[in-house]
Amino acid sequence: SDDYADELPDDIRDGETGLACIDAFSRDLRETGYLHNHARMYTAAYVVHWRRIKWQAGAGWFLQHLLDGDPASNNMSWQWVASTFSHKPYMFNRENLETFTAGVYCKICPLYGHCDFEGSYDHLKARLFRD
Repeated sequence: SDDYADELPDDIRDGETGLACIDAFSRDLRETGYLHNHARMYTAAYVVHWRRIKWQAGAGWFLQHLLDGDPASNNMSWQWVASTFSHKPYMFNRENLETFTAGVYCKICPLYGHCDFEGSYDHLKARLFRD
């Protein structure tokens, strides 16, 4: 789609978005070559839905760093998040993030309470996916 960027911005690549979770996931990816599956999905959703970047840019970035990166699995996962073959994109909210990360990132995030991931799924869906 024309309203999605082709390139991954430096702030995501360098872990300087200001969002503690996304920045930590970026750093972990670069420094360890590994991300837990939830972190992979959260990062992919942020890249594609919040930042409106084509899934291919994020998938390529992951493959540059993941030690367990398999092109077929990685690309299919990014397409699943982006909903290229369905009408149900994967997204998450702060509550989901806190639940599956034991609140580690939210506790230290300066944006807690007013970050991009605040709200119900219905609220986020309406904000992210305008028809």
